[in-house]
Amino acid sequence: MTDVAVTTQSRITAVLKEYLELLQRDEHSQLRRMAQRLSMFTDLGKFGVPDPPRWRIHDFEDPRLFHFSRAYNAALNYGDASGLAYLGVSHPLVPAGALVGRLPATARRALAARLATVHASDAAIITATHQSGQTRLNGRREQAAIDGLEGDVTNGTLEQSTTAVLDKISGAVLIGARQREARGHLLTGMVEQLLLENKRARDTDAAAMNMQIVAWRDRRAANEALVAGAGDALRTWRQP
Repeated sequence: MTDVAVTTQSRITAVLKEYLELLQRDEHSQLRRMAQRLSMFTDLGKFGVPDPPRWRIHDFEDPRLFHFSRAYNAALNYGDASGLAYLGVSHPLVPAGALVGRLPATARRALAARLATVHASDAAIITATHQSGQTRLNGRREQAAIDGLEGDVTNGTLEQSTTAVLDKISGAVLIGARQREARGHLLTGMVEQLLLENKRARDTDAAAMNMQIVAWRDRRAANEALVAGAGDALRTWRQP
């Protein structure tokens, strides 16, 4: 004699186990397909960039080359936060602090504006030189990391899973973020240089306009002074 309830329960359990086994087989097959490298279906080498441009340095090892700017070339290669390399190749500015204090207010204002332009230019050039050198130095390091990532991603081996490749792509995204940051620094330096150039052009235009305005405003006195001076010169001139 058999117990119908027990038999039914056993059959139901067997069917559920069979379904679970089929489900686990499907999941295992899906995971294997997900873990397969793309190289099983296509050549990953086509995603690599052939012969990318390399970072180069300003060669100053030869003592016959760049004899008077070797320190500044080194700053362009590696950076120089102190600015000593730039100050070593730039024309020095004579200290004018004591002179400014003895000038009239108008002359003091004009001289201070010009001195400010020179000092701002020095600060911008020192910063841009340092950023350029740091970008060049870090660019060579980043190039080595990029070459390693590209070699891992584009090889045809099946030992690395898709997840491993995605991890390397995440590393590439991080390198890209660093490169965008460096590009932002360089763009900032370019904007600073443009601002200084615009300031110089504006100061030149303002000086020329002031000269014209003063000539129009004081033309009567200027003409009388010119006539008086010319007449006095003619009256007092003698043959040497």
